[in-house]
Amino acid sequence: MTAATHPASEDTSVLPPYVLALKERIAYLPEQHVARVVRAYEVGAVAHEGQTRKSGEPYITHPIAVAGILAEMGMDAETIIAAILHDTLEDTSLSRAALAGEFGETVAELVDGVTKLDKMRFSSRQEADAESFRKMLLAMARDLRVILIKLADRLHNMRTLGAKESDSRRRIARETLEIYAPIAQRLGMNKIKAELQDLGFHALYPDRYRVISERIRAALGNRREAMGRIEGALSARLIDEHIPVRVVGRIKSPWSIYSKMRSEHKSFAQLMDVYGFRVVTDSAMSCYVALGVVHALYKPVDRRFKDFIAIPKANGYQSLHTVLLGPFGAPIEVQIRTEEMDSVAERGVAAHWAYKTESGPANSAQARAREWLAALADSQANTPEAAEFIENVKIDLFPDETYLFTPRGDILSLPRNATALDFAYAVHTDVGDHAVAARVDKKLLPLRTRLESGQLVEIITAPSAVPNPAWLEFVVTGKARTAIRQYLKHLQHEDAVDFGHRMLDRALDVLGTSLDSIQPEALEKFLHKSKFKRLEELLSDIALGNRMPDQVASQLVASRGATARGAPITHVAEKIRITGAERGVLSFANCCHPLPGDDIIGYLSPGKGIVVHRTECPNVVELRKFSERCVQIEWDRDVQGDYRAELRIEVINRPGVLATVAAAIAAADSNIENVEYVERDMAAATLLFTIEVKNRKHLAEVIRRVRRTGVVSGAYRYPL
Repeated sequence: MTAATHPASEDTSVLPPYVLALKERIAYLPEQHVARVVRAYEVGAVAHEGQTRKSGEPYITHPIAVAGILAEMGMDAETIIAAILHDTLEDTSLSRAALAGEFGETVAELVDGVTKLDKMRFSSRQEADAESFRKMLLAMARDLRVILIKLADRLHNMRTLGAKESDSRRRIARETLEIYAPIAQRLGMNKIKAELQDLGFHALYPDRYRVISERIRAALGNRREAMGRIEGALSARLIDEHIPVRVVGRIKSPWSIYSKMRSEHKSFAQLMDVYGFRVVTDSAMSCYVALGVVHALYKPVDRRFKDFIAIPKANGYQSLHTVLLGPFGAPIEVQIRTEEMDSVAERGVAAHWAYKTESGPANSAQARAREWLAALADSQANTPEAAEFIENVKIDLFPDETYLFTPRGDILSLPRNATALDFAYAVHTDVGDHAVAARVDKKLLPLRTRLESGQLVEIITAPSAVPNPAWLEFVVTGKARTAIRQYLKHLQHEDAVDFGHRMLDRALDVLGTSLDSIQPEALEKFLHKSKFKRLEELLSDIALGNRMPDQVASQLVASRGATARGAPITHVAEKIRITGAERGVLSFANCCHPLPGDDIIGYLSPGKGIVVHRTECPNVVELRKFSERCVQIEWDRDVQGDYRAELRIEVINRPGVLATVAAAIAAADSNIENVEYVERDMAAATLLFTIEVKNRKHLAEVIRRVRRTGVVSGAYRYPL
């Protein structure tokens, strides 16, 4: 079937009521565009012929309803056509080429961007959903209209969710609340966001939704007269001041009230600002004048004023927010904005879309959305796993922002609880990678410091500074998390390749040869057989414990024409020296805490690399049974960094003894990570300290200082 095939039973003069309703909604479009929309319906009706929804309705009613939602937003013809055809590539035999031939490449791109990846094979439903969502976000980065179609599609699915089974309803509702409603908010589309949230809330928690809705109705009945009086007083005072104004009373939605009850740990009765008013005027200047007028009418509540006109939200939202103490003792939330700001607040990136030309200026929501999407595209390029990418996206879909100033006076918007390190990465990845500290309002503070709105932040960098794994514990933005992980993976790969090379060289040396002696053709053949694209991948796999270096060496020697058994052993295996800096490949066993200066042995653990043990560790006896996994290693002469050790200290049980021992450890330049009482009675106690030291010599110095305190009856390394 091609897109040009005309339906046998359809006549454009006799259209179904739902198509006629759509025609009325798109009356703002030129006639030739309306004709193309009707033609899209004809093609879609033929493509979906015989298909029905769970409710029993013809399937074509769904894409027509999605198109109707977009028509209410005033979207252009291409978006509405793509909405009508958005399921054809996935669910029908209509081809992309036919779609592009009939309606143009742009429509085909939009439909393709919305299409899921259900026909591809994935290891799990979660992976398929993550990959599908990732594909949609990338298409959205190319054309914002992709996500507008997807949001309209999700909204209609939520409106008709009752036909689904209970498990499906809950899964779709949860996904809507976690992903799609926050995306609508991030794009400034508050009207769509609010409906998605309430429909999702109703489907996920029907009993909670019912109880809160009933409480809202009851509370409104009690205060309807009071709200009317306040609305009248606001309108009258503003008109007296010759401010052109429209005042609208509003009630918060069940979801927003439920969210506030949960986040603030309050009951419904404790929430005072369930009601609010929106003041809409003609200009930004009038907004500020109106603010003065309402503050003169009712007293403002301290610290409850926010100026989102001077500093817009990350999604382009602009408005003045203030809370007033009303005539009945209850706080009143008032939002003051212009008609233009109101349109952008309700429809976000979709505001004025039909009238915007390619060369024309985008509204603030569209400009900010494109910045966000560009950052998303950059993030996905550095995040190979779809699930990790989606996790980063979820982190960035934040409900609350913190507004911060750079030394140049620029404003950066970050999620609540963002740290100085998040700020550094928001400025630039290079700034984050080399950050060492921050100057917040001219005070020197560590990178983990949580920031608050209005602060002036300057990042101090050093060329030698690099990211470390501990940073992942306190950053909150997806950009920072992605950049840190990318650096650590790169570091791990470099360390793994280097260490794998040394391990393979050692194994080949035992067999009387070297990697350089293996013919390139034989090496290439071995790599191809083992499904490696490059030698570096093989070396990394060896270092991470997934392949045994002795086995690989034997196979390489055999492929050269000799046999591993016949090859004379001309060298005794040399130990591989470690500096401790190979943290991407090495880990240190918690059972014995090896230190520089100890005799050590390595054990190849699949996927983890080499786990380093002390040779006297009780577990080594068992590990030696798997001799092919044991790696002969030793400490290098120049070892840097701090290493964990445990001290078992027996003390006289009296007040201040813990502080005395801790002071002695600190005096020896050792950091205490943890301390716990192992045994304790009236006369004595046994303490177990986890400390950081540089080597065996440093540990011996710590033990000497502890023993000199006069309160210690015994101090020794644990385990012995």
